[in-house]
Amino acid sequence: MKTVKINIKQLFAGLMLIGSTGVLFAQTTPQGETTNTQTSTTQAQTNPTIEGLKKQIEINPKDVESMAKLATAYQDATDWPNAIATWKKISVLLPDWAPSYYSQAYSYQSAKDDANAKLSYEKYISMVKPEEIEASKKNLAYAYFFIAFNEQKDSPDKAKEHVAKSLQYDPTNQDAVKLSQALNS
Repeated sequence: MKTVKINIKQLFAGLMLIGSTGVLFAQTTPQGETTNTQTSTTQAQTNPTIEGLKKQIEINPKDVESMAKLATAYQDATDWPNAIATWKKISVLLPDWAPSYYSQAYSYQSAKDDANAKLSYEKYISMVKPEEIEASKKNLAYAYFFIAFNEQKDSPDKAKEHVAKSLQYDPTNQDAVKLSQALNS
């Protein structure tokens, strides 16, 4: 069990970096748009990295570290359905591990499934432990921003609360600043 904890901590640190990259990508695309660089599932399945990781997981179906690498490889290949499915499997094995929910949300968002992305970002926010907040500020800020952006028409008061929380975690996020100004004008 001690080995798993060490691997999980290392995996968490690595995924926080991946998550930060996802935040930067998500924030640099125009609001409401994502890039359309879909790679077919066939291409992703012939990816040697993906195939190797799938074989490792066949041997040890509870190898969370390999599963996270596989989910990330699916994301790199823009194979969103498989990325989502793999992150969900990780969430079942490690239900208290917040980064898996953030990564699910990012994958849903990339697949243009905003409803499930919002639910996953909400789950991520609820799962971040107090001792993880400092290391998770950028991801928390983006999660709150995404929720606020999606609630601005139907629930402007909730959107105001979420964008304020986003700015609490990252006051430099210009998209959140603009959304806050628009909601409060």
